[in-house]
Amino acid sequence: MRRLVNILFYTIIVLTHGGVDPALRVAAATPPPAGGSEQAVAIIVNQANPVENFSFDDLRKIFLGERSHWPNGRRITLVMLDPSQPERKAVLRDIYGMSEKDFNNHFIQGVFSGAVFVSPKNLATPPDVLKFVFNVPGAIGYVRASDVDSTVKVLRVDGRVPADKDYRFRLNARSGK
Repeated sequence: MRRLVNILFYTIIVLTHGGVDPALRVAAATPPPAGGSEQAVAIIVNQANPVENFSFDDLRKIFLGERSHWPNGRRITLVMLDPSQPERKAVLRDIYGMSEKDFNNHFIQGVFSGAVFVSPKNLATPPDVLKFVFNVPGAIGYVRASDVDSTVKVLRVDGRVPADKDYRFRLNARSGK
């Protein structure tokens, strides 16, 4: 059923806009793997953001609060899901390499010392993240790739999108990594 919805969504985008961002096309055309253990976590930005691809190191600097502006000068606003969400656990593991406690300490110390400019904004649900990123041109956040819609743009990381086999952000860590 989800595949049918994705195909219908893709068809509507093509008919109404004459095309679709390649990252979104790949994410929408590929159903999430069965069992959920390999579900990708997509890094999303506002559609107006000119950035298409970031290196992992640059992405990590943004998430750590070490970078405050996009290349076009717009202020970065980082959005995180609440600690209860599995996507947050994956981001803490795959991007930060931190526990929830270490994450909180990093931002408390960083804001206090001036090394971090702004703490992330926490939102309760993936639809909240999508809505926020849609409405805030400098926003960056994350949701499951299966939750991505046409209101946001999927950021390539090291040239890869969530549908790629070697994409690095997954809900559950792959064995053998």
